[in-house]
Amino acid sequence: MFNLGTGELLIIFLVILLLFGAKKLPELARGLGKGINEFKDAVETGKQEIMDSNEEMETEEDFKSKED
Repeated sequence: MFNLGTGELLIIFLVILLLFGAKKLPELARGLGKGINEFKDAVETGKQEIMDSNEEMETEEDFKSKED
């Protein structure tokens, strides 16, 4: 995806370690994980609402076609 090798990842990790310190990294990782989970939940909720709305519209169309 990003074509990053082991050396590049190691340098990135060391820079992050220097910027935030060893004590802050677990806290940052936990926060990032929670944020990702919340985003996934929001996307799933949005998808479900769209699917429910679509099913509702199909039901209304079926009802209208039966009335005519």
